[in-house]
This record gives sequence, structure tokens and C-alpha cells, in this order.
Amino acid sequence: MKAHDGMYIDGDWRPPVGTGTIEVVNPADEQVIGLVPAGVAEDVDAAVAAARAAFPGWAATPPAGRAARIAALRDALAARRDEIAETVTAELGSPLGFAQKVHADLPIAVAGGYAELAATYAFEEKVGNSTVLHEPVGVVGAITPWNYPLHQIVAKVAAALAAGCTVVLKPAEDTPLVAQLFAEAVHEAGVPAGVFNLVTGLGPVAGQALAEHDGVDLVSFTGSTAVGRRIGAVAGGAVKRVALELGGKSANVILPSADLARAVSVGVANVFANSGQTCSAWTRILVDAARYDEAVELARQAAAKYVPGDPHDAASRLGPVVSARQRDRVRGYIEQGAAEGARIVAGGPEAPEGRETGYYVRPTVFADVTPEMTIAQEEIFGPVITILKYEDEDDAVRIANGTVYGLAGAVWSADEDEAVAFARRLETGQVDINGGRFNLLAPFGGYKQSGVGRELGAHGLTEYLQTKSLQF
Repeated sequence: MKAHDGMYIDGDWRPPVGTGTIEVVNPADEQVIGLVPAGVAEDVDAAVAAARAAFPGWAATPPAGRAARIAALRDALAARRDEIAETVTAELGSPLGFAQKVHADLPIAVAGGYAELAATYAFEEKVGNSTVLHEPVGVVGAITPWNYPLHQIVAKVAAALAAGCTVVLKPAEDTPLVAQLFAEAVHEAGVPAGVFNLVTGLGPVAGQALAEHDGVDLVSFTGSTAVGRRIGAVAGGAVKRVALELGGKSANVILPSADLARAVSVGVANVFANSGQTCSAWTRILVDAARYDEAVELARQAAAKYVPGDPHDAASRLGPVVSARQRDRVRGYIEQGAAEGARIVAGGPEAPEGRETGYYVRPTVFADVTPEMTIAQEEIFGPVITILKYEDEDDAVRIANGTVYGLAGAVWSADEDEAVAFARRLETGQVDINGGRFNLLAPFGGYKQSGVGRELGAHGLTEYLQTKSLQF
């Protein structure tokens, strides 16, 4: 795991314009594990220029040719699976087993999916007396988060490349090493120079320069709603396409007929995976009043199985959060929840026993939570679960829909038709029915302030296309 001291621009690693660097810190032991360059506006200029120059040739490449390069990229990533997992564990703190199965295997599968889509997608269609052409938007500025660092890169870059776009990537400053690994894989896959470019740097500097750049046709951003709002405003002012995948406060609704023990157990696992750093996590458990106390006890028992530990220990199910700043943010929410009257039944704001070094947070479960509390409204992005009580189905819908977010959710019922009918009433982009599995081909994205646009599958590909009609 060696950090590059340059930017990947126009098919080569080149020295940065500025002299600033970013320290990459292992959140499990607080040790610096690498330095990467802190890109400035001039670095972004060079990357965008390379992407603009490469665009006509890549857009004119037949879909089968683009598919072949993306398939080669998938193979290059697959060959580096163990290195990817080790890198994500080192810079994010994810338990190694989870890093292998999710942080490495998931993006490899997504890349493979886009290789197939590039070859099979109908880039032309007949509509009456018209031929409708689906053409690439142009140069994409991709700004990715640290919580699923490689998955979010691949979800954007592979889709953009399949569409015929060229890309400038600005990865999160907390997890830039796996982005450099990705650039190495792109190079090995024979993707033409300038089609993909990497600029590491700080969000307010390199990220802002990319979002504002006149040479960028579409900005795809995943991160906080606050930053997404600013990027959307900049893009709107420039009449520029934008795709935003933002925050969430998803509800896990357990209807009275559901298997309560399974719904709570799966729900706790869903939130505590990746140390709670998942935008689509079901952080609010909604239970009917008659079974509320039983649900709280089940959640307390489930949480006890998640002991914060060394990410390299095979027994560890919960690593640290990504940074000191994130640890302090999550602990602050836990303190605020208690101050507003919620009852801590597991965890709390103190450092986990024996984990004073590293950015660890105790997995926390709150009971007696009411919908207006801060912890029931705002995205915490840590291993924190809130359990709310509802009176009837209409009340459950009102509570579930009663936030500014609408990214994901879950419904549990012994009657699948009842669960589906309830899911149709939810204002959210995805709903898992009775523990439905994540589908790489299904569109992922949000309603309301959870974002604009969709990622993954054919819907993710269309974000990077624009239409032209030829009339005959």
C-alpha cells in the first residue's frame, strides 16, 4: 500500500501544481499511513483539459469497445481484491472480512455489470417517425465519499465510461489510497489516456474547483445534504447537469404480524455494518405499541454482540469510525439524544472499554424516542439506533415519512401483500421487503433531500446520457 505523490492525469502520474499534502490516518490506531497531494484549481484544470481532449474519441468508441475496457477494469480490480480490502481496512477502519465481501467484491461486481450494460444497452431507439439517440453528456466531475470509497467510485466511473463520458474524480480526503489503486487498475485495463483522471485534494479546494469548472458537463456527488445543496446551486447557476446522492434517515417499519426477533436482529445488523456509516441504514426502528418493550429488549441483546475491536481481528464485527471528527460528531448526537429525554439501553457517549486509542464509538440503542427529537430527524452516520413507537399503520406511515430524507427503508410483515401496500405509501427511493437483498441492477437514490438522480444498473447509466431526436 504505497501512496502516489502525483495526480493521475492524461494516462500518467504527474507532479501536482501545489506543494500541500493530506495525511491519511488509520482510524484504528491513529497512525499516519500515507501522504497524498492536496490538489489545487490548476490540477483540476489540467485534469478537465485531458478529459475534454479525450472525450470525442471515447464517445465515438463503439459500445462493444467501451465494454471491453470496462471488463478489463473489472478484471484488474479482481486481481487486486486483497490489496483493495487491506487498503480500505487501513484507511476506513472496516473489519477485514466486511472489507473483502463489501468494499472489494461489491464494486468488482458493479464494474462487471456495467461492462455488460455497455455492450447491450440500446443507445438508439425508434419512436414513431423518429430515431432517438442516447449520447454521452460529456465530461463528468465525480466527487465521492469515504464511507464506501471504492464502491462509490465504481458506481459513478463505470457508468460514465459505459455511457461514453470521460471523468475527473475527486475522492474523499479520508480515503484517497483506494482511489489511487483504482487509477492503477484503470491504467492496467488499457483505458485510453485522459478518459479517466484522478485529482486528490480537499473538498473546499479541489472539490469546489471541479464542481464549478466550465469544462465539466455533469457533476455527480455523493455526500452530505449540506454540501450537495451547495453543489446543486452552483450547477443550477451554470445550467449544468447534476446527480446528487445525499443523506438518509431510513425507517425500519415492523408491522404487527411480522417476525419481531428477525426484523430487529436484521435491523440492528443493517445499522451497525460499516460502523453505522451508511447513508441508507435503517436507523429508525418503528414498532407497534403492544410489542415495543419486547423490541427494545431484543435490540439491546443484539447490540451486545457488537463489540468494538481491531479491524484485523476476525472476531471483530465493529471497527472504528473514520476520523476523530466523525467520532466526536457521533458522540455529540448520543449526548444530545440523552439530553432530549431518550433512554440509552445500550452503549453511550463514552469511549468503549479498552479502546481509548482509535476513533471508536460504542454501538448505541435509544428507546423512548419521539419523532421530533434530533436523533430521530438528523443523520448521525454512526452506530446509533433509535426505536420509535407507533399506534396504527397510518401513524407508522406519518412517522416514517416525517423527515426531510427519503433514501431507503424496510417493511416487515407476515403478509407480503400487506408489506408491499405499506411500502407503496413510503416516500423513499428503496424499500426492502422482509429483508430483501441489495440488488446491484436496481436504481439507488432518494426522494426529497436525499438527492437527485439514480445510481446502479440501467437507471445509473442513463444519468450520463442525453437524448437527440432525428425525425424522418
